[in-house]
Amino acid sequence: MSNSAIYIHIPFCDHKCIYCDFYSIITTDNIQSFLSALKKEIIYYSSLYNSDRNISSVFFGGGTPSLMEPDYIAEILNCIEDNFSLDNNAEITLETNPGTVDIKRLKAFKIAGINRISIGIQSFNEDELKFLTRIHDSQTAIKTVEDAAIIGFENISIDLIFNLPNQTKEIWKRNLQTAITLPIKHLSAYSLILEKGTILNKMVLDGKVTIQDEDYDADLYETTIDFLSSKGFIQYEVSNFAKPGYECLHNNAYWHYRDYLGFGPSAHSFIQNKRWWNFSSLKKYISEISQKNHALMNFEILSNDQQHEEYVMLALRSSGLNLQEYNKRFSDEWLTRNYQYLENLQKENYLKLDHSNIKLTSKGYAVCDEILKNIL
Repeated sequence: MSNSAIYIHIPFCDHKCIYCDFYSIITTDNIQSFLSALKKEIIYYSSLYNSDRNISSVFFGGGTPSLMEPDYIAEILNCIEDNFSLDNNAEITLETNPGTVDIKRLKAFKIAGINRISIGIQSFNEDELKFLTRIHDSQTAIKTVEDAAIIGFENISIDLIFNLPNQTKEIWKRNLQTAITLPIKHLSAYSLILEKGTILNKMVLDGKVTIQDEDYDADLYETTIDFLSSKGFIQYEVSNFAKPGYECLHNNAYWHYRDYLGFGPSAHSFIQNKRWWNFSSLKKYISEISQKNHALMNFEILSNDQQHEEYVMLALRSSGLNLQEYNKRFSDEWLTRNYQYLENLQKENYLKLDHSNIKLTSKGYAVCDEILKNIL
C-alpha cells in the first residue's frame, strides 16, 4: 500500500496580509456551497485513486482554516475517512492564526480530529506584526500556543518570517528566543519573499518599502540555523526545524516525492508522473464541481528528465538523496557525471556523501539554490 497525503485548501480569510500570494477571499459567502462542492470532489477522486492508497497525512491550509467552525472541519474529515483509507495514526494538521481561536475553540478542533496545529505567528515584535498587517499582537500569539498545549496538542508548529524591512539581527534573535520558550515541537522560518501581485510587492515598486539585501538575508538564515540547532531542533529541510520525531509528515510527503491529492480552489495534486491543479476562483470551483465533479483547470505529464530534476531538488532541499531509492527510479548517469563536483562539495563541508546518502550540511543549505543550479 502506498502512502499518500491529502491537502485541503480553505480559501476564507478575515483580511489579506500584504505579503500573501495564496488564493484567499475575505467574504464568507458560499461557505456552505463550498463544503458541498469539496465533499463532492473528495468522493469523485476517491473513485479514481482510493485503491491501494494509505492516507498518512491531511493538511488544512488556506486562507485561514481556523475561521471555520470545528463541526465544519469534522464534516470534511468524516468525508475523507468514509472515502479513503485514512491511517489510524495519520497526522492531521490545521493552520490557524492567533486571534481566530480561543482555548474552547482549540479544544473543539481537537475533538473534531485535528492532532497537529500550525500557528502563523510570523513575528513576536509589535512593529513587525503591524507592518505585516497581522490581526494579532505578540501576547495573543504566545497565548494561542500555550492554550493549544494546555488542551493537549502535543504537536505544535509555528511560522516565523525573517529579513523583514528594518529587521535587525537582535530583533530576529529575540523572535527565536521567544519561540523556544514556548511548548513547540516544530518551527518553520521563512525569508520574506516578494511575490508578484501582492500589496508588499507594489509597496516596494512604489519605493515605500526597501527590502534588505541577499547577504544580510543569508546572515540571518545562518544565525537561525546555529541558534535552533543549539536548542535541540533538527533542520530537516531548508526552512524547517523540528524536535526529534516531530518532522512534519505532510511536508515530507512533498519533499520525498510521494503522491498527494489537493482539494479546494487552487489546490494542486501529484500522482505518479501527472500533476494537475484546480481553478482558483471559488465561484468557478463550485460551478465546475456541480457540472463535472471536479474543478481541474489544467494538468501536465512530467517527462523522465522533469521528474529527475524535481526528485533531486526536493531530496537535497530536505533530508537528503537516498541512493537506494534514487537508483530504483533513475539511471546512475547523472550521479557519475556530477560525482567529482559532489566530492569537492564534501571536502568544503557543503554536504555529506557516502554509499547510501547525499545530504547537505547547514553550510550547504545556505547556498542550496546555487548548488542545485550547478548540478541540474
